[in-house]
Amino acid sequence: MTYDLVITNGICVTASDIAALDIAVENGKIALLAPSGSLANASTIRMINAEGGYIMPGGIDCHVHLQEPAMFGGKGRSADNYESGTRSAVAGGNTTIITFAPLQKHETSPLAAVQATHALAQDNCYCDYSFHLLMGNASATALQELPRLKCEEGISSVKIYMTYKALQLRDNEILSILLTARTHEILTMIHAENGDVLDWLTDQLELAQKISPKYHSNSRPPILEAEATNRAIALSSLVANTPILLVHVSDPQAALRIREAQTHGQPIFAETCPQYLFLTRNDLDRPGFEGAKYICSPPPRRKEDQADIWRGLRNGTFSILSSDHCPFSFDDVEKGKKSCVTHEHPEGHFRHVPNGLPGVETRLPLVASAGKLRLTEFVAVASTNPAKLYGLYPRKGALLPGISDADLTIWYPEGKFDKNFTLKNDMLHHDADYTPYEGHRLGNWPRYTVIRGKVVWDRDNGGVVGEKGYGRFIKRGSAVGVWDQVDQNGFDLEEL
Repeated sequence: MTYDLVITNGICVTASDIAALDIAVENGKIALLAPSGSLANASTIRMINAEGGYIMPGGIDCHVHLQEPAMFGGKGRSADNYESGTRSAVAGGNTTIITFAPLQKHETSPLAAVQATHALAQDNCYCDYSFHLLMGNASATALQELPRLKCEEGISSVKIYMTYKALQLRDNEILSILLTARTHEILTMIHAENGDVLDWLTDQLELAQKISPKYHSNSRPPILEAEATNRAIALSSLVANTPILLVHVSDPQAALRIREAQTHGQPIFAETCPQYLFLTRNDLDRPGFEGAKYICSPPPRRKEDQADIWRGLRNGTFSILSSDHCPFSFDDVEKGKKSCVTHEHPEGHFRHVPNGLPGVETRLPLVASAGKLRLTEFVAVASTNPAKLYGLYPRKGALLPGISDADLTIWYPEGKFDKNFTLKNDMLHHDADYTPYEGHRLGNWPRYTVIRGKVVWDRDNGGVVGEKGYGRFIKRGSAVGVWDQVDQNGFDLEEL
């Protein structure tokens, strides 16, 4: 028979195994895994010689903001739409992303929010994609649509905020969402920062005229994240241990509380991001307005905190490594970071700086190059665990013949990548005008990105060679292995 694609002489890495294997692809699926070199003469439409490079399940970035309204303060709007954001994703080795369908406080229909987001994404994506519902309204009307959201739309996760006035939910609203999510096996993602204390601290800093970018970090000290994380875990426990996933965790004390809950058997999951591994609060204190390039929430922490976050990735505290790609152009005075700069405040006002960083393209190269995770750990947090927790596995995040999509990231073999490679923004494919990782030295980059058997990124021969519109919306099911461990008796007021 003739295969659509054969990849030979590669070293396959999954979340559990490393083996020298050839891969054959047919009809968009992994068709065959065979001993290395055995398919070198197979009949195929295209042959790739991996030359000893690692072949991994394609990257899954499950925390990406594209084309969203400015809800976090300021006048900003995302620099990336679905076309530019997914183009950047495939250039960084990602084969699937999960973005957000925003339901704002004045809106009551999650289904309408999802349809509006479909209109932005359809026929515009280079990679496969899905949505989380970003839930700013916890009314009974909105909650009634959550079962249909999963059954009809294939969206099995919601994200809620404990901060930002435009989105912040009170504890009673969070409990209502958790109870509904528990009933219908919907995973609840939580942005855990104490919004009330954050606003109070921001007001105090403003009164003291401490408003330059570096004070963004002062307005969000680690204790706000640790307290909100503890509260989120307590609320989960109250509703009969409903599974939750804490997003973009930056603080070692928050990570410690998560680890403690996990050790006691609670279904608490967590995510961290490269900004907490490679950036520090000192970046916010760069001259003039430069520090605004590093404003994100939670903010980067101290240099010494990074070791604890790396440790959490290695020991399983963090199941997921995401980018939290939320890009704003720096020099754009209408929609970018400088939209808050005025004659009165030439260094801007941190309260009004659009909040977020670009990172979907640099997530995998940065962490792979750091060499601080075992290869299997890297695949687990960058692909397999996201697929399992967000209901994509084993179609995504695996290399299972006859089951898994042929979504692959192929890296350069030892000695084939430029040893003097220094990251510059003009190398990247997003529409932001900067990268917070400018000047970082990297030891590898995805050589090929393959989605459903089609090469969409060929770094040495054309770069992005895929087509806009090739990406498909992927309906998702329940998190794999999570709900089986949840007490099926549910929430019982008599047991409180």
